[in-house]
Amino acid sequence: MDLYSFLRELADSWALLALTLFFVGVVVFVFRPGSRKLQDDAAESIFRHESRPAAADEKEGR
Repeated sequence: MDLYSFLRELADSWALLALTLFFVGVVVFVFRPGSRKLQDDAAESIFRHESRPAAADEKEGR
């Protein structure tokens, strides 16, 4: 078996399985219980200091 055939077989089977498992893991991570607050905070973060700049305490995360 030459190298090309081996790599092609590997990509057709195991790489497809690995990428599918990665996709399922990402979907489960995004829709896990308790992540709603974090996602809402990230979605609204660009509007947090719309009327004035952030104070020094808020920039440091305190």
